[in-house]
Amino acid sequence: MAGKKGKTASRKIKDKWKAKEWYKVYAPRMFNDIEIGETPSVDPEFLLGRTTEVTVHDLTGDFSRMHVKLKFRVDEVEGSDARTVFIGHDLTSDYVRRLTRRKRTKTDFIMDVRTKDGYLIRIKPMSIAERRIQSSQESAIRAIMSREIQEKASDMTVSELVKSVISGDMAKMLARSCRIIVPIKRIEIRRTEILEMGDRQTQSILEVPVKDTPEPVEAPVEVSEAVEESEVAETEDSVGESEEIKIEEKSEIIEDSDIKE
Repeated sequence: MAGKKGKTASRKIKDKWKAKEWYKVYAPRMFNDIEIGETPSVDPEFLLGRTTEVTVHDLTGDFSRMHVKLKFRVDEVEGSDARTVFIGHDLTSDYVRRLTRRKRTKTDFIMDVRTKDGYLIRIKPMSIAERRIQSSQESAIRAIMSREIQEKASDMTVSELVKSVISGDMAKMLARSCRIIVPIKRIEIRRTEILEMGDRQTQSILEVPVKDTPEPVEAPVEVSEAVEESEVAETEDSVGESEEIKIEEKSEIIEDSDIKE
């Protein structure tokens, strides 16, 4: 009886899996609607609310941003296409561990800002000092980061803010501002979260290169042939010079023999 129950259970699982259909998942408009993967589902309604993570390298092919993870949530299903919205980003844990070292102070900060198009975003920057610093210096760094982020984010749309965070421009700006307090080794925007959605019509496409498959590089035939011809000519010249030297040596030996006679 137990064996029959196991067989029937496996049959039911197989039947459920066959009933599922595959849906293509696309990134939001700000990321050029790039296809980021596929997911199965029995009903399109079950796709709503599903989240996925991809790295910036997966979207753009930029190896220098492999540590930046983008988070998307399925918000709309059109036929076999699942459209997503951007809900935040995060840095990989191994990258954060590489930044933190002994005898260096890591200062974390959390603040909520509202963009020009009505998005409420939670931003979590962190700063790494080149040495250990005092708590008063950490408070001064947090105050500077709060002021700078509030001023910049309030004049940006969500697309502009995301681009500034992903490209590292905002982190560089914060590092320049905080260096007046203590020497800063590095500042990173560790995490962002979308708390409230705003006007999606104002989202502009980010100017990031789309990942392309590199074409195989072929060696130029003409150059290689020219190199081979030059190498052959050089070897022929060297052989000719050695033969001339041998002939001259032989003639000298014959002349010496004539003198002796």
